[in-house]
Amino acid sequence: MLLVVHVDVAVVPGREDEFRAATLVNAEASREEAGVLRFDVLVDRADPTHLVLVEVYRDEDAAAAHKQTAHYALWRATVEPMMARPRTSVRYANVSPDDDGF
Repeated sequence: MLLVVHVDVAVVPGREDEFRAATLVNAEASREEAGVLRFDVLVDRADPTHLVLVEVYRDEDAAAAHKQTAHYALWRATVEPMMARPRTSVRYANVSPDDDGF
């Protein structure tokens, strides 16, 4: 089963553009990782300070490898002061579609 992670972020008002720019750099680099199948950056239409990252990994090992990359470490250090609260995440297993195509 694939690992799908939703990361919920609240950004300090006024720092949305800066946060998004750093996050897009991380997302683009993450999409190049062998075990990353998808890495989406979503912005709440009603609240631009609320973002969700949707990360889809081939497996737990791929998620662990992602956390060891230089681009992730840089992103984490860069955006931490831009967060209004600590980010939260929820880990899911996909049910449908199945992961046979990956």
